[in-house]
Amino acid sequence: MKDKEQDEHRLQEGIRKDPPRRLSLRSILGGDILANDFLKRQAKLLILIMVLTVLYIDNRYSAQQDLIEIDRLKKELVDIKYDALTRSSELMEKSRQSRIEEYVSTEGSNLQTATNRPYLLRKK
Repeated sequence: MKDKEQDEHRLQEGIRKDPPRRLSLRSILGGDILANDFLKRQAKLLILIMVLTVLYIDNRYSAQQDLIEIDRLKKELVDIKYDALTRSSELMEKSRQSRIEEYVSTEGSNLQTATNRPYLLRKK
């Protein structure tokens, strides 16, 4: 009874009660869904959800790019370590006493291997 009185009161004031709109494919494709009261009330929330979704996707993409970069740098580091090890072994090979003596003898220098043992000079 109370609802009937409220309806009559609204009719007298010129306010009419809209019948609830049905959700159909035609209303969705026609854009009528955007005029729905629920969507109007929740517009800010829906926009916030969309912004957060975009930020989430961007964050995930950035993380994947960083992982790809880390893998590339790890491979480069391994290559550089092997190169440094190779150069170090080549330097050790070239700086051996036998190699130096051989090089000096082929160049025709007057240098000779010391026959006396080296000794330490101390300060007094």
